[in-house]
Amino acid sequence: MLSMNSNSQSIGFDKNNLEANHVYMSVEKMGNKQVVKVIMDSTVKKSDEPTFVKIKGIDFKHGTIEIKVLSRLLKTAPASSRGFIGVAFHIDSLNSKFEGIYLRPTNGRAEDQLRRNHSIQYFSYPDYDFDRLRKEAGGVYESYADMGLNEWITMRIEIKGKQANLFLNNNKQPSLIVNDLKLGDNVSGAIGLWVDIGTEGYFKDLKVTKY
Repeated sequence: MLSMNSNSQSIGFDKNNLEANHVYMSVEKMGNKQVVKVIMDSTVKKSDEPTFVKIKGIDFKHGTIEIKVLSRLLKTAPASSRGFIGVAFHIDSLNSKFEGIYLRPTNGRAEDQLRRNHSIQYFSYPDYDFDRLRKEAGGVYESYADMGLNEWITMRIEIKGKQANLFLNNNKQPSLIVNDLKLGDNVSGAIGLWVDIGTEGYFKDLKVTKY
């Protein structure tokens, strides 16, 4: 762990600071970088579950989470798989509550416009999965962005109060704005590297800044 300034850290990955929760995890070399490989435990049958690698030693409330993610489809991936990959945050000590933002890379360049509109997703566990949010507030917690499988995508999530903004690939404007984080504006917790069904996910270059 390298301190960038008093409030910002670059987080190195090793098995001592990673905790798998309903996922299979390994620390590997890809190019000249150390990455974390994450695959969801096949016994988990629901979507938007606590399927992540938790980063130990971080209590995050407000600030910025930046990370590079890459996803591939497993050979066993069902037809509904989209390469689901993202970041969980505000994870409580029991992994019973958290919120997150994730990507569906296969949707980013789909020929179907509706699928493109579902490229990015916010959700909050356990009460607000994507299906509930889509039914109750269609389009509010999802958006489009250009993305694809097997390519590194930089996610930067800025969180302050009840708002979270997601920026992709160093764009100046956010690709998703969430104005009412479901766990409220006074919650803190751990950060997790999140995947869902059918994904072989890779994560690198985690930087965390606290406000």
